[in-house]
Amino acid sequence: MKVAIYGTGCAKCHKLEELVRQVVEETGMNAEIVKVSDIKDIVTAGVMVTPAMSIDGKMVVKGHLPSLDEIRTLLAG
Repeated sequence: MKVAIYGTGCAKCHKLEELVRQVVEETGMNAEIVKVSDIKDIVTAGVMVTPAMSIDGKMVVKGHLPSLDEIRTLLAG
């Protein structure tokens, strides 16, 4: 699974990455986590508000910081 975190470096973007890494570590999931911080790449992905997150190319979060439980649910599929 490939999880992309979109954000230019705001506190919520950093927190989203931290929470995703926490869930992946807790569950032992096999996931590649990438941080997309280049504004051109963010816009190309269709993200207009951050933080945002995609899983295997499907955008699942835009413009808010999901809870730990929401992240668990999203990553579980």
